Amino acid sequence: MRFHFTEAAGDPAHWLPLARAVEDAGFTGICLADSLAYPSESDATYPYTDDGNREFLRGKAFIEPLVLAAALTAATTRLHVTPFVLKLPVRPPVLVAKQAASIAALSGNRLSLGVGISPWPQDFTMMGVPLPHRGRRLDECIDIVRGLCGGGPFQHHGEFYDIPEIEINPVPTQPLPILLGGHSDAALRRSVIRGDGWMSAGASPADLDTMLAKLSTLRRELAPDKTFRTFAVSRDAFTPAGIVRLAQSGVTDAIIGFRGLHEPGPDHRTLDERIEQIQKFAATVIAETGTAA
Repeated sequence: MRFHFTEAAGDPAHWLPLARAVEDAGFTGICLADSLAYPSESDATYPYTDDGNREFLRGKAFIEPLVLAAALTAATTRLHVTPFVLKLPVRPPVLVAKQAASIAALSGNRLSLGVGISPWPQDFTMMGVPLPHRGRRLDECIDIVRGLCGGGPFQHHGEFYDIPEIEINPVPTQPLPILLGGHSDAALRRSVIRGDGWMSAGASPADLDTMLAKLSTLRRELAPDKTFRTFAVSRDAFTPAGIVRLAQSGVTDAIIGFRGLHEPGPDHRTLDERIEQIQKFAATVIAETGTAA
């Protein structure tokens, strides 16, 4: 099992010392949330809270994840960084490829790219991107990012993007892992067909078990030989016995947060209190179960 710390949009000044503390504690990586802006008005519901409420996002500080990934990899020596997840279809895919390739090249391949579809129509509006067919748009974006980050001449002629033959440099010396977020059947299928893994944004134990079972079936049917990683937020990850259960269900990477992103209001924990939580988890769970590189 690999362990990845996640932070619930706390004090931006804490990010760099937290990353160093996470690395020292034996975590494999750190996962970064993405929020472009908070719309003053929206009738959309949030898919990952019981009531669809989005007020927990109001007033929280979100540093753009690829900017933050560059800072965190520069401040550490072995920590891997994964956006969880980058709202890819609202961004220009060539620019994302250039940013991701640059970070991966500078950090020694310590970036994985978690991507997904934004639940907010306003994200598409503010970025000047049409909302319809966003799933197919995401598919093209993934193909473009993967193609460009693989090195060499690349061109793409699709439904949404028409890119003449181009090449970016530098590129990673290893393939850039692309992970898919989302809980729908379409997201699970996309993760198996186009991705190198799947990321769960948090679900009840029963729902997570259901999705992992569906994922296992899809992998057997569509990509039985593909190396695949499964990231999950789960209460089971806070005990050694729970880690064993997650591993048996197919989870390869546990995402650990000590304050839920969906909790409203400011986070008043001090930096020392946060580091103490990290160190305590490392001593009681990571040290007892081991962590994979």
